[in-house]
Amino acid sequence: RLQACVYFASVFQAMSCGIHYLASVFMAVTPNFVCGIPGNVSNVLFYNSSESSIEDIWTLWTSTENYIVVQLENGEIWELNQCSRSKREVGLDVAYEYNGNKSIFSCSDGFLYDDTKWKSTVVTQWDLVCDREWLAKLIQPTFMLGVLIGAVIFGDIADRLGRQRVIWFTSAGQFLFGIAVAFTYDYYSFVIVRFLLAMVSSGYLVVAFVYVTEFVGIKARTWASMHVHAFFAMGIMVVALVGFLVRTWWVYQIFLSIATLPFILCCWMLPETPFWLLSEKRYEDAQKIIDIMARWNKVSTPCKVSELYSVQQDDLVRGRTGDNGTSSRKKHNILDLFCNWHIARRTITVWLIWFTGSLGYYVFSLSSVSLGGNEYLNLFLIGAVELPCYIIACIGMDKLGRRNTLIPFLILSALICVLIMFIPQDFNILIILANMAGKFSIGVAFGLIYLYTAELYPTIVRSLAVGSGSMMCRVGSVVAPFCVYLRSVWIFMPLLLVGIMALLSGILTIMLPETLGKPLTNTLVEATEMGRNGNSCSGKTPPAQSGAALEKIEMFGQETVSTEK
Repeated sequence: RLQACVYFASVFQAMSCGIHYLASVFMAVTPNFVCGIPGNVSNVLFYNSSESSIEDIWTLWTSTENYIVVQLENGEIWELNQCSRSKREVGLDVAYEYNGNKSIFSCSDGFLYDDTKWKSTVVTQWDLVCDREWLAKLIQPTFMLGVLIGAVIFGDIADRLGRQRVIWFTSAGQFLFGIAVAFTYDYYSFVIVRFLLAMVSSGYLVVAFVYVTEFVGIKARTWASMHVHAFFAMGIMVVALVGFLVRTWWVYQIFLSIATLPFILCCWMLPETPFWLLSEKRYEDAQKIIDIMARWNKVSTPCKVSELYSVQQDDLVRGRTGDNGTSSRKKHNILDLFCNWHIARRTITVWLIWFTGSLGYYVFSLSSVSLGGNEYLNLFLIGAVELPCYIIACIGMDKLGRRNTLIPFLILSALICVLIMFIPQDFNILIILANMAGKFSIGVAFGLIYLYTAELYPTIVRSLAVGSGSMMCRVGSVVAPFCVYLRSVWIFMPLLLVGIMALLSGILTIMLPETLGKPLTNTLVEATEMGRNGNSCSGKTPPAQSGAALEKIEMFGQETVSTEK
């Protein structure tokens, strides 16, 4: 019971991470626009349509190459383009086509925006168009850079100060920075506050994975950790819903930020994990948490920390000293992931899968609003399609194996990218369905790689391997917005890049060993042998350091989610 309450409370806040990660798809949208005009308008002409105001013209606007002809009350006739305006030297009557002399001026009077869909965005707020367009395109990449840095900083802080304190701080930070974004007074303060919001959002997501993994029992651990992603996807669906209901960017941001306010009010009740307390030798505090777990879960004979401590001390003594009593521990670094050809090839492949999974995930998500049709429905469906994909991933991992599930879904995502290129652009429904299928297949691969990476590497470098893979994932998320912007070069360029990366990753994954049903390796030699012979590690793996103690803690985790003893 306690684990269930802690789990659902923790992953509920993961929705806010999905919310803030994708909030910019509507907040930073660029509507149709033209140069401002230096006076009051008396007549507006767009091709053969004549209107009394520019607002009536937007429904006819079809291309950025279009221009609008306006006649001012003083008789002047102007041609309004997106980034310039021209004054006709001779104009007796208003006509759309004109071959006479023109004087070209810059947009010194600002811009006129189409507000039929969005009343206000950050682009219209600070005129992030034309020569300032690059500032708008930096909004999502700078956010993702904050995600990268936050994952590194808060992951380390959580190991030093505890998971509980980091969860408190990052949860409160998401709410406070989220609200603060809505009240920023210029572009630069907006980007800075969003960068801080990205850091705490990423920090929460990273620590929440560790937190729920340390609380949930062995039987439910795979499904529980995998479905943290599902709550992230629900956050994307919330973005679509709020974006549909609220069309002013700062109000939209406030509503998104208060969506998870209930968690902020109760997160202070979340306990620290016994694992971390034991690692810090805070045995009395750990025993208190274990006793609370026992009472909640109606376990009559709870685990005793003193028993765990005695077993752990024995294992540590055996693990730290050799026959001559000298220390046999060695510090490891990232170069150990390239210690020989087999491990190096494995590392390169794993990094590529992390990068490709993140790149494909965000390319499909960010570009969903540009597929045609209803952009709000598109984003909602792109989020909803993730919910079944993690169920399929869990079933596939347990039934078919990690590698045998990863390979077909990576190759399938590549094939879907190619398929989308051959779908006519006026087949909106078919294009949306194909993009949903692509997001589904890349989502399976993206969710699976977390566990697969941990199983491919030995104990001595396992955390290093997962951490470095996660860094490649963040690099992919930083690159993804720039990849989406390549649509302006060629509409299918983002899909082509994702397809090539997915196909290459799928082919290289064939050379990875299967880890389903295999014991975890402890040394680089054992990990290398697993790559050469899939069965070579069976029965040969010695127990890990502190293995008996950890096994007892794991068994206790199972007991507390059932009434059996």
